[in-house]
Amino acid sequence: MDAQGLDWLLVPLHQLVSWGAAGAMVFGGVVPYIPQYRDIRRTQNAEGFSTYVCLVLLVANILRILFWFGRRFESPLLWQSIVMTATMLLMLKLCTDVRAANELSIRRRCFAAADNKDEEIKVPPRRLYLDLDPHYFWHWSTFADYLQCVLAFTGVAGYITYLSIDSALFVETLGFLAVLTEAMLGVPQLYRNHRHQSTEGMRCVGTCRHRHPCWHRCTLVG
Repeated sequence: MDAQGLDWLLVPLHQLVSWGAAGAMVFGGVVPYIPQYRDIRRTQNAEGFSTYVCLVLLVANILRILFWFGRRFESPLLWQSIVMTATMLLMLKLCTDVRAANELSIRRRCFAAADNKDEEIKVPPRRLYLDLDPHYFWHWSTFADYLQCVLAFTGVAGYITYLSIDSALFVETLGFLAVLTEAMLGVPQLYRNHRHQSTEGMRCVGTCRHRHPCWHRCTLVG
């Protein structure tokens, strides 16, 4: 009776721990982007965040989802990729909305300063995905352009995967490319910070004077 009673207690506890671990695996990857999202939304400034981070994670997670059709892996990892893809689309939506609002503000300033010949304000040109200009790749004006690009990439990659799903070499290559792309995650943000010599607008974990972990904005002193 004691052994049966102990099993009755341990089995639900084991399931609860398993569900908790699966939930942490699914949503743990998006947690660092929550304060970044809130900071961009609060300050209406997305200059400190590189949208190429979204590009890298979108490509990596889409490839991982396609890899799942060739070699099934654990469901929490699949849901992790789906949740991360949705999160990166939300980050892109926010960044493009903030950029559009800032450009609208510039246009209003141009209109107000139209009669002032001493003041010259340059208005950013409108850039579209369908222009197919490689110089402005991933620098488009609206979220719809980014979404079109993601859908086009998913469609092409999905069709190629459908044709080559029986090839073990292709499936393994697909998984390798997913891992390799995700490993390059820090490169876009590192390049942006190096170019601007600043990490302003980013979020990092630090320690306050009371030695408690806290979130704060970082600025590189050069």
